[in-house]
Parts: sequence; structure tokens; C-alpha cells
Amino acid sequence: MAVAVVITAGGCDDKLDNNLIERYALPVAISLPANVTGEIINEKIEVRDVSSGAKTVYSALGDVKLKTGLYDVSYDADVVSDGVSRHVCGYVQSVQVGEQARTVAMTAYENRVSDDFIIQEIFFTGTLQGSGNQYYGDDYVKIYNNTDHVLYADGLTFVESKFLTTEKYDYMPDIMSTHMTVQAIYTIPGSGRDYPVEPGGSLLLADTGIDHRVANPNSFDLSGADFEWFDVSSQPAHLDIDGPTVPNLDKWYCYTQSFFLLHNRGFRAYALARIPVDKDSYLAENRYTYEYVMMVTAGTFPMSQTSYKLPNKWIVDAVNCSVEAKYAWNVTSPELDRGWTYCGTMDKDKSRYFHSVRRKMLYLKDGRPVLKDTDNSTEDFNPYCVPSEIERQGTAIDVNGTPCTTITWDGVVAK
Repeated sequence: MAVAVVITAGGCDDKLDNNLIERYALPVAISLPANVTGEIINEKIEVRDVSSGAKTVYSALGDVKLKTGLYDVSYDADVVSDGVSRHVCGYVQSVQVGEQARTVAMTAYENRVSDDFIIQEIFFTGTLQGSGNQYYGDDYVKIYNNTDHVLYADGLTFVESKFLTTEKYDYMPDIMSTHMTVQAIYTIPGSGRDYPVEPGGSLLLADTGIDHRVANPNSFDLSGADFEWFDVSSQPAHLDIDGPTVPNLDKWYCYTQSFFLLHNRGFRAYALARIPVDKDSYLAENRYTYEYVMMVTAGTFPMSQTSYKLPNKWIVDAVNCSVEAKYAWNVTSPELDRGWTYCGTMDKDKSRYFHSVRRKMLYLKDGRPVLKDTDNSTEDFNPYCVPSEIERQGTAIDVNGTPCTTITWDGVVAK
């Protein structure tokens, strides 16, 4: 039977800077997994004020007292039974706090223990040419074997979210608790054991697998990437480049009629999945038609769109990206990711170029990095890092062509 800890809304008067401010308890009901029972200890409740971005950490639910507003709430605790401790966590967004606030249900769950690849790095910002113009095509993703045994990358699928982390709508039907809505799907080919990756090894998935320094001296060489995503364009003016030395990913679906690029401001989520059905079956069975209301200065418009849905149970890792000044919500279930990471503090931040997000290293084990993986991208990733390929190749870190002279394990910890 699930254990529930319920905090109901109630008023109290606190003085702050000599002003009387009404404060309320957090209207959240937390349910533990049905198979997790025992004494709840080491509670940590992080509350983020949506309007200001300010975060406050509490050590007990009963201590949380907040002024009226919207809050994102993250919950962590240990549950001890017969001397065995199990960690649980939960996350809900946009909780309304106030006198008439309704109680919001939060389902806590145990951290997933990954036995598959994880996303190690996402370089979505791109580089700049010497003229200061954006250069396209050198974005990439690195995936990593964080286990202690060989993994096979055959059939591993990389996806991009349809929804933006910077625009929140009430999409109906709401399937986020069970599915991720995706708009780009690319799969590593192979028959099952064609692409082994040793513990501590990684694979580089490139946008365009060429030496980009030829077109942009401020870029770097991706002609040695493991795979690239390539699109046969139906737009003659916007043709993709097929790198001759890099094998292509198997394209299952992409929204664009030209070629796919990672969102260069980082407004989407990315994930790795193991899809247990073939391409045709997946595409036939997982169309998702949804409706929402778009509100803009010109008026209110009911919208209906169609994309694809990906069951959460097939997803082995997910990372939400955003930008601090525009962040609105996560576009995946909190079971997949309870945080987000970034390259830039504001929309169109010029300083974001030549930077990536890189997963933190915990320690070295027999010479291989063990990376942090708690399904919370805020905690797991170092934001705003010099990309690993720029470090490795000693190429430019800025528009002036300044070469990189340092190498790190994770963008922070020096080798």
C-alpha cells in the first residue's frame, strides 16, 4: 500500500522586512511507490519560485511556508526498512500556492539504475566564423558506456523532443507520464553485436561528419565521428552533406523537409531509447495527435498537431536543455529527468557559442571515468563547458580563433 504524506494549504502571518506577508504550506501530496515502505528520513525539498527562479531547500515538508505564487517542487528522501535504505525522489512543476490552492499529487519513485548508454555530452550551440556569423553543421552528441561491462550500440535510438522547454501549453491528451513526444528519431544500425563499446568508451554522433575547418577555421574535424545523421532533402536550396568517411544513422522520422539540426539555443530535450519493434511497426502504432490553446498578442487560437510518442519504458536516458531566462518546464516525465541544463543565461545569448553541456565525473575507476547519473540534469551536468572535441583537437574557443590549451574529463575536472 502506498504511503502518503499530505501537507494541506493553510495560512499564517510572517513578518518580512517589516511587512506582513501571508504565507501558506505547500499543497502537495506525496505518494511513495507501493513496494517501498518504512521510515522516511533525510528529506530534502527544493522549491523553485517560477517567477524569480529563486530556489530554497527545506529539510522537512512541514517547514515549507511560501507566499502566493507558482513553484516547482523537487523531493528526495531515504526510506529505511529492516536496515535497508532505498532512495526515492519526485518532481512536480507549477504548483499553485495560496489560500484557495488545490492539493497536487506527486508520485515519488526509486532512482533508475542504468545498465545502458547515457548521454555524455551535447554540443548544440555551434561555432562562429571569423566574420561573427553562425556556422552550422558541427553540432554533435556523445554517448557513454558508464557500466562495468561491454555494451552494444546496435539499435540504440537518439531522439529530440517535439515540445519546447521554453513554452508551456496544456497539451491534450496529456501523455507525459507515460510517453515522450518526439520529432526526430535516428537509430544506430547493426545486427546486434556490430558496435561493441567497452566500459568507459563513448560514441560520437555528428550532425555532419566532415572536417569543418575547411569551411570554418574556427570549427573542428568530425570526419572521424562514429555516426552522422543525414537527411535526403526535398528542398534543393537546402541540401544536407553526406560525410564520406562516417556511416549514417538509420533515419526513422524527422519533422523537417530539409535537414536536421540540434536546437542551437538548447530549447528541447534529448533522449536515448531501445525500441523493441521495427521501424514500420513503430511509425504505424505511435502517432500522437494533440490539441492545445496558443495565446499570443494577436489573440487565442485553438491548435491541433500530430507527432510521434515514445513510451517512457523504452527510454534509457533523457536530458532537458533550456536557458535560464526562458525556462518554463521539462518536456519529459520527472521519472526520466528532474532537472535541466544549459549554455547561456538568456535567449540568444552570444556567449553560448563554442560551449556544450557535459556530464559530471564522479571518480576514476581503474583509469576510466565514472559519470554522475541521478536522472536530474541540473545535478548531473556541467553547463556551459568547452566542448570535449575542441579540447581534444586544440581548436578555437571563440570567434577570434583562440586555441584551446586545456583538456578536462568533464569540462571542469582537469586531466
